[in-house]
This record gives sequence, structure tokens and C-alpha cells, in this order.
Amino acid sequence: MRFRPVEGSFIIVSWSKALGGSLEITEIRFSLRDEPKLKAFANVTFDNAFVIRGLKVISGNRGFFVSMPSKRRSNGTYQDIAHPVNTEMRRQLEQQILDAYEKEIKSKEEIE
Repeated sequence: MRFRPVEGSFIIVSWSKALGGSLEITEIRFSLRDEPKLKAFANVTFDNAFVIRGLKVISGNRGFFVSMPSKRRSNGTYQDIAHPVNTEMRRQLEQQILDAYEKEIKSKEEIE
């Protein structure tokens, strides 16, 4: 059974964007890695109020992509802990993270 808050509940009242407003990414932080596939961990903050940690920037066969934070289940498969619920949000989130990652890499190259 899934929990769905009813209108007027604490969640809806305290976070009005849940009623259909858009979330703004206010900060993206990276922990860079020098591994063949894993290039960085990312922490994304929304509206200076909510953070999702543990996203991964991965180098795949068709370029970079973002993997959502996940946990390993007892059967060996992985389940996302947090993830977008629609394709458009996933596309926007991934694009903003990859754009910020590219800027981070360029700024590190300029320093060296």
C-alpha cells in the first residue's frame, strides 16, 4: 500500500510546490572520482530546502548519464531510493547535473 497525503496534511501545507509548482535546483555539489565508469558523486539541493545525496555521474557506452541513489536488495538487485516520477523531470535533472559536471571539470582543468 502506498501512502498518499491528503490535501491539508502537513506535507502539502508545508511544501506548497507539491501542489504543482516547479522545484528549482539551487545547488549541485560534486565529489569527483577518477574511475573508468564512475566519474563523480553529486548532491543536489532543491529550493535551498531539500537535498538528494548520492547521485552518480557515470561514463557509459553512449556518453555520460546520471544514476539515481539506490540501495541493494537482499536478492542482489538495486532499488532507487529517490527518483523523478516522470520522463521530463528526469531529463531536466540529468541535463542540469551534466551541465554542472562539465563546468566543474573545465574549472578543475583551468586550475591545473
